[in-house]
Parts: sequence; C-alpha cells; structure tokens
Amino acid sequence: MTAHLDQLDLVAKDVAATVAFYRLLGVKLPKTTDAHHVTIQFAGGMELAFDSQTLARAYNKGYRGKKGGGNVVIGFAVRTRRAVDQAYARLTGAGHAGLQRPMDAFWGARYAIVADPDGNHVGIMSPSDPKKRSAGPAL
Repeated sequence: MTAHLDQLDLVAKDVAATVAFYRLLGVKLPKTTDAHHVTIQFAGGMELAFDSQTLARAYNKGYRGKKGGGNVVIGFAVRTRRAVDQAYARLTGAGHAGLQRPMDAFWGARYAIVADPDGNHVGIMSPSDPKKRSAGPAL
C-alpha cells in the first residue's frame, strides 16, 4: 500500500475569519461558504479544507480543541519575490501576526511567515533564484 498526501484539513475557531485570511492571502475560495466546512481544490488534486470545531468534534472523537500553530508551516507559492512582500504587508496590515518578515532565504527564495487566525504558521514563498542562494546556517 502506498499513501499520498491529498488533503490538509484545518480546524478553525471561526471559519469565516479563516476564510477571510486565506482570501486576503490570495487563495481562490468559493464566493459563498458554509459555517462549518469549506473545501478548496488545488491543481494535482490537493485539497485544503477548513472545518469548525463543532464539525471536528462530530467526526473526530479525539479532537480536544487545542489552538494550532508552531509545529507545521502551511506553504503557499507566489509568482514573484515582490509578491511575497506584498502578501506579507497586506496580511500584517489587516492585523495578522507577522512571524518572519520577508527575507532572502539561503535556498534562494524570498520567504515570509504570517499566523492565520488560529495561530497556524503560513509560509509565503517565491520561486527560488539560484543567483540568490547563500550558505545555509551552521546548525
């Protein structure tokens, strides 16, 4: 048996606030959304879903309602280096916490991280430019 990743499901305290954040990021969402479940289809079959805590408790007996954030970075690609800076400014300007200001990352991409309404870390990354690569950090 082989498994492949096809869905990321985020449980949200407030689905409407979560939808608003991801719209501001530039994710295309349906014009009307359900208060308990929203699904976004991406190319290649990948799916991002937002579920309310009420719905999560209905399908997951182990759900405890813990606040997210910090252990996973949900990555979104943008087309240009400038788009990273623009998305970061738009999101932080709307009051969302900036966790990593836009930077030229050692792997050659422009990169930033913002927290969504539930504290999930959302990475915003441009394509990598080999000319912008540098030595990685000494770990």
